[in-house]
This record gives sequence, structure tokens and C-alpha cells, in this order.
Amino acid sequence: MRFWQAVTVALLVTGYAGYYLCRSDLSVALPLLIQEMAAHGIPRDEATTRLGTIASFGVLAYAIGKFPSGGLADFLGGRRNHLFGMAGSVLLTFLFAVSGGIPLFTLAWIGNRGVQSLGWAGVVKITSKWFSFSTYGTVMGIISLSFLFGDALSRQFMSALIAYGLGWRGVFYSAGGVLAALLLINLLLVKESPRDLGLGEPAVNPDNLFRDAGEKHTPASVPSLLRTFGRSRVFWLVCVLSLGMTLVRETFNLWTPTYFTQAVGLTNADAAQKSALFPLFGGISVLLSGFLSDRLGRAGRAGIILCGMLLAGATLLILGMANFKDVPGWPVALVALVGFLIIGPYAYLAGAIALDFRGKQGSGTASGLIDGVGYLGGVLAGNSMANIAVTWGWKGAFAVLAAVTWLGSIAAALYFVHQRQPEQ
Repeated sequence: MRFWQAVTVALLVTGYAGYYLCRSDLSVALPLLIQEMAAHGIPRDEATTRLGTIASFGVLAYAIGKFPSGGLADFLGGRRNHLFGMAGSVLLTFLFAVSGGIPLFTLAWIGNRGVQSLGWAGVVKITSKWFSFSTYGTVMGIISLSFLFGDALSRQFMSALIAYGLGWRGVFYSAGGVLAALLLINLLLVKESPRDLGLGEPAVNPDNLFRDAGEKHTPASVPSLLRTFGRSRVFWLVCVLSLGMTLVRETFNLWTPTYFTQAVGLTNADAAQKSALFPLFGGISVLLSGFLSDRLGRAGRAGIILCGMLLAGATLLILGMANFKDVPGWPVALVALVGFLIIGPYAYLAGAIALDFRGKQGSGTASGLIDGVGYLGGVLAGNSMANIAVTWGWKGAFAVLAAVTWLGSIAAALYFVHQRQPEQ
């Protein structure tokens, strides 16, 4: 059992990390795309807002896809979600690379983000069957490295490609090729449940919303799932937290290379490389937060979320107010600090917390709903943040993100109070 648990975690981490090759490629390629559009007579600010609009449409497709993706994982199995998302992303990444204009760019990116929405709910569903509730924080912390260290390594890989002279099309072809190889490995080795190997399944959290029924793999019906979630006030608090933190995370994921080139003065390759610090320090935060939360008791995760959001808001305000002229190291370090403060708490929401409350029966749906609501906020990271940056500069964008983070900390405080109450 321990051997196959380790194999499963390794496969899910590497497989979902591959998704980020085909997601971070747009962020890394944005400076190159803006330069190419400027060379064809489109002003830089207009090119920035156009590409930001494409990114927003992609996040919207991702958010919409999150709502049915959880139900599909609960009713059809997480493995199907995971593999189908990978296959669709490979094909649509190649389509983006052969595209020659805004309409096809938009179509390919919307499709890519749409199919990728299947992946995380599938990963959470598989995890719910392979691990005990007593290790959810640690295990989901490790698996969350897939979208943090995976993102960081993806950016390092693509920055090296740019440094060697590859254009944005070469970056996209390379990303799709690597994900195709990971798809084949996951197709051969990922198992839906220990039962597929004749092994028993670990127990779920007895405090999940479905109680004893949380052990069942398949829900009785979609309405029964939604009624259970709808009656839970703490579930909606988690959704509000997801809304604010996803906006912050998506903004940095998308615009960090552009900010580093336009405001800090780094080269395209150096900006792509330095942008990896945000998910890298986020990954360190996830490991530390996951380990601590399994040992701090029922309110541990909530307390870490509240502290992280308060400190992240202060760091964002410094980015929005301080003058870093001729000292590029400071904004790079502060961006990394925001990643450390916000990503660990963020990773709980659609991971360990979804597993805590929903068990094996509804973990996919819970993860999908929490992520879906969050990415509705993430839609604003594209066009809206681009317009703010063009109108008020990057300092104005960071000030807005600071306000969003501090407003979200109100929901974090309420969630912390709820979790400190005795279990019923």
C-alpha cells in the first residue's frame, strides 16, 4: 500500500505539473507576443489589453468548467478527468502555436483552459480514495507542489528556451510535447483506487458533511450534493476566500514577467526566470503549511490562512507605494514573499479543506465548486488588471490587490472563529 501511495503521489504531481507547462507558456510568452504585435503596428498598451482580454476569457472558461468538472469526477471517476484534461490541453496548445491572429489565439486559449478545468477535481477525487483524512494536509501539500514547483520549473525551462533563441511558437510546441509524454506515463500507471490493485481504502474524515455516507464513492444525486453544500455556511466562507486569493494568484501568474520587463527593466529571458520565484516560494509555503496544519488541530488551517492574508496585504501595499528605482532586487524579492504568504493558504481551499468536509463521496464536486467560484474572481486578473496597469501603472495594480486581500481576510477571520468552535 505504501509503495503504491508513493507511486500515485509521484504520478499526480508530475502529471498535474505538466498542465502548467501548457498554462504558464502564455505568461512567459506575453512579452514576446507584445513585441511581435508592436512590430506589426499595434501599440504596446493596446497589445497588452488585447492579450489580457484573451487571458480573461481563458480564466472564465476555466471557472465555468470547474463547476461540472467536480461532478464528473464524483460520478465518473477522477482518473478520466485527469487524463482527458491532459490530452485536450496538448492538442489545444499545439493549435495555439499554429495560430496566426487574435481570433484563433482566443479560441485555442479558451479551449485549453476549459479542458484543463477537469484536472484538479480529478486529482482530488483520486487522492480521497488513496489516503487517510489524518494525512490530508501533508499529502495535498505535496500534491500541490505540482502547480507550484511545476510552475516554477516550467518557467525555468521556458526561459532557457527563450535564452537559446526560441520564439513564442517554439515555447508552445515544447510545452505541448512534454505534456504529451507525461500523459502517456499517467495513462499507463495511474489507478483510480487501491481497490484496482486488491487493496483496502483508508477512512475519510468523520467530520465531513456527509458523515458516514462520505465513505461512498458515488453520490446519490447531484441535487443531494448541492443541497448539502448550500446549507453549509463554512463552505461559502471558503468560496469567498477562494474568490480573493485566486485573483491575486492569477494576476501574479499571468503578469509577473510583463511587470518585470516593463517596470523593473529585466530582459525577457531574465523576467521569465525570475517569475518562477513566485510559485517556487509558494511551493515552500505549501509544504510548511500542510505539515503544520495536520499538527495544529481543527483551527490550524484557518489560522494559517488568516495570518497569511494579513501579511500578504501588507507586502502588496509596499509594492504599490515604495519606489524601487535602480534596485530591481527588491520588487523581485517582494513578489516571492507574496507567493510565500498567499499560496500556502490558497492551496488548502480546493485541496485539504475540500477533502475534510466532503469525504470520498463529494470531494470532486467540493473542489470544483470552490475552485470555480475562485476563478470567477480570477477572470479579473486578465483584462481588468491590464487596464488598471495601463491607467494607473503597476503600483496602482498592487494597491488594488492589497485591498482585495485585506477584504478577504474578513472572511478568513470568520472561518477561523467557526473552526475554533467545538466539533458537533
